[in-house]
Amino acid sequence: MAAAKKGRGPSGGQGRPGRALALILIAMVALAGGMFLSGHTAPRLGIDLAGGTSITLEAQNQPGKPNAINKTNMDTAVGIIERRVNGLGVSEAEVQTQGDRNIIVNIPKGTNSKQAQEQVGTTAQLYFRPVLTVQASGPAPKPSGSATPSGSATPKPGESAEGEDKAKGGDKSEGEEATPSASATTQGRAVTGALTKDDPTPGASDKPKPSDSPAATPSVDPATAKLQEEFTKLDCSDPKQRTDAGKGAKATDSIVACGSNVPGSYEKYILGPAEVSGGEVDEAQAAIDQQTGQWIVSMEFSSAGSKKFQKITSRLSQQQPPMNQFGIVLDGEVVSAPSVNQVLSKNAQISGSFTQQSAEDLGNILSYGALPLTFKEVSVTTVTAALGSEQLKGGLIAGAIGLALVVVYLVVYYRGLAFIALLSLLVSGVLTYTIMSLLGPAIGFALNLPAVCGAIVAIGITADSFIVYFERVRDEIREGRTLRPAIERAWPRARRTVLVSDFVSFLAAAVLFIVTVGKVQGFAFTLGLTTLLDVVVVFFFTKPLMTLMGRTKFFSRGGPWSGLDPKRLGAQPPLRRSRRVNAPTEPKEA
Repeated sequence: MAAAKKGRGPSGGQGRPGRALALILIAMVALAGGMFLSGHTAPRLGIDLAGGTSITLEAQNQPGKPNAINKTNMDTAVGIIERRVNGLGVSEAEVQTQGDRNIIVNIPKGTNSKQAQEQVGTTAQLYFRPVLTVQASGPAPKPSGSATPSGSATPKPGESAEGEDKAKGGDKSEGEEATPSASATTQGRAVTGALTKDDPTPGASDKPKPSDSPAATPSVDPATAKLQEEFTKLDCSDPKQRTDAGKGAKATDSIVACGSNVPGSYEKYILGPAEVSGGEVDEAQAAIDQQTGQWIVSMEFSSAGSKKFQKITSRLSQQQPPMNQFGIVLDGEVVSAPSVNQVLSKNAQISGSFTQQSAEDLGNILSYGALPLTFKEVSVTTVTAALGSEQLKGGLIAGAIGLALVVVYLVVYYRGLAFIALLSLLVSGVLTYTIMSLLGPAIGFALNLPAVCGAIVAIGITADSFIVYFERVRDEIREGRTLRPAIERAWPRARRTVLVSDFVSFLAAAVLFIVTVGKVQGFAFTLGLTTLLDVVVVFFFTKPLMTLMGRTKFFSRGGPWSGLDPKRLGAQPPLRRSRRVNAPTEPKEA
């Protein structure tokens, strides 16, 4: 008797379909709640739907490196530019190569798109160079000409920045070295920004004479004389001169460059050869100093970079202003010139009159500023959402027509079973919408036109799974079984077919996602996502709902409108009537 009960029990735990339906309902409520609580109630739109900016960058040949433009360097540059833009929160940006030497950057219209556009165009290598000379250039916001940011410490007459640090209790021996776990601080982002060879620290009795100053003494070397002449002629208030200063120079060359520590004022610099490159900065980020409450930028160097940084800060910390500064140079422009008062190693902090935005900008540049190639901005195109909106409208109309035809087919051919199919499609649509909305802020997924096409194709894949199961049930009824046994016997065969079909679709989507770039990846991603959701819906909604509907009178009686009428399906006589009754055998003759 126990064996009989075991034989009648439904396989796969389908005796309690209410549990599976409750589970998928809880999942839908949780996803919808997360969507509304996060504030992302709609999927993010790509540049073709939302509009934005498209930037084309062309790789330039570099002196002494004829083979620098290659696939490896281009791919590295794409990754760095993508991380740099994403670091600003523009996570739906699209960066990809075009041909052998072009990179296309698509930035959808958004909060930080303009700022991202400015940083994308800044694609040269990042270097840390020692400051040899600095002088104010162009209009200054203060009559005194001081370039010291508001809130920064200003050296008093006769007192250097290092002496001021000691007076505050920050006395450090010249040989003291910051440990890798400790964070050292470079005091004052632009403390000595206004001091020049012609304007030494007033009142310093032991200051070197101009004739003895390395930064002020013209060298008989023609290269040094030329550098001094360029420095004298340089006017950083001229945008062209500011951009061209130091352009094309090698890392081993001394250069002239411009910088701006205070909006509206400029400084011009003579900088020594680069001693640390941006590629040796592992991580940099903006943070708030817990002691002062001011914004700072913390840096962490690689093992090789920390040794070089220790060497340069050990030398600079013993110099007088402005030669105790190092310039952080990006694309020939000094983005910051902090002074050094102690030996630094693996970790360092740049402090000064930072705002949150300026600290985040500098941290982003330090983290993602080093590129293996130099790029020229070929074109900047503003893309309107009008064209994309028209295409999206046409695509949605086509999708709606296709969905309507599927619904008509289901109702005409499957009748009552169409109710189960439509509810399953609705559940699949809700899951797809909520997950796409949550994936926007989570992984930067943006819905573009190919992704919409992938979602439309998924309607056919999902409907195909329902049809496979319905046809298996109808086959069982044709063989003479009643509805409830037919539902359970049809499921194992239908399940196998659905899994194989969805596996093939998902494999195709995965391969397409790996071997393609750009918008085609959006199509592949959406196709793969909806294929996985099809498996979830069929297993946790369609099958349990079919089991429950099979227990109702409407379906179990097999009426004409149920879609399961045995007469319309051409059912055979019940299986129990097809058994043969053995006729009595006649006795054989002797």
